[in-house]
Amino acid sequence: MKIALLGYGKMGQVIERIALERGHEIVLKKDEFNTYEGLSNADVAIDFSVPTAAVSNISSCFHANVPVISGTTGWLEHYDEMLALCAAKNGAFISSSNFSLGVNIFFELNEYLAKIMSKFDNYTVEMEEIHHTQKLDAPSGTAISLAKGVIENSKYTNWTLENPEANQIYIDTKRTGTVPGTHTVTYNSVVDAIEIKHTAHNREGFALGAVIAAEWIVGKQGVFTMKDVLNLK
Repeated sequence: MKIALLGYGKMGQVIERIALERGHEIVLKKDEFNTYEGLSNADVAIDFSVPTAAVSNISSCFHANVPVISGTTGWLEHYDEMLALCAAKNGAFISSSNFSLGVNIFFELNEYLAKIMSKFDNYTVEMEEIHHTQKLDAPSGTAISLAKGVIENSKYTNWTLENPEANQIYIDTKRTGTVPGTHTVTYNSVVDAIEIKHTAHNREGFALGAVIAAEWIVGKQGVFTMKDVLNLK
């Protein structure tokens, strides 16, 4: 399989190594200094760039008839626009805040726990996310996805980084060192607390999940999620 890498930072380099180990070929390594030359030769593109480049990268893939996997966060105000373009071009698209297989299992646990806890008014939920100091967006896309998972299955209607109101989920955002990513969801009551937590040890899990998603989407049309890739539906 021929892969175009859109974004060639630390994540792009890990994705390259894992893709090569799995027998794939890299036909483009796109960064801010080069063009999309070679994109049309790709079977699939993987976008791990920056928020300001994501829309251009994804659009270019649809126009080139190349399926695209995007792990870039911080650009979702344009998400509906990209869905419309995907449909117009009969493209194939997966956008996820986190491609780690473990995190996507964690998403499922989070939704299941939220359904259970929605029956118990004596608990309140809050979240904590910790990442390295170079992460550009806060809260993380993964934290937002976790919050949405709770909101869709409970009385909560929104999340906040400030002092929460009764219907808001408080997300405590921390940036420190070189932490790849730690996410904790806690339900607190006067008498006890229930906590689920995912800790990434390195970038390998994110990269492997993205390559697996790229392998899965080739030959398909439409907008998919990691639930489709991992058959979690």
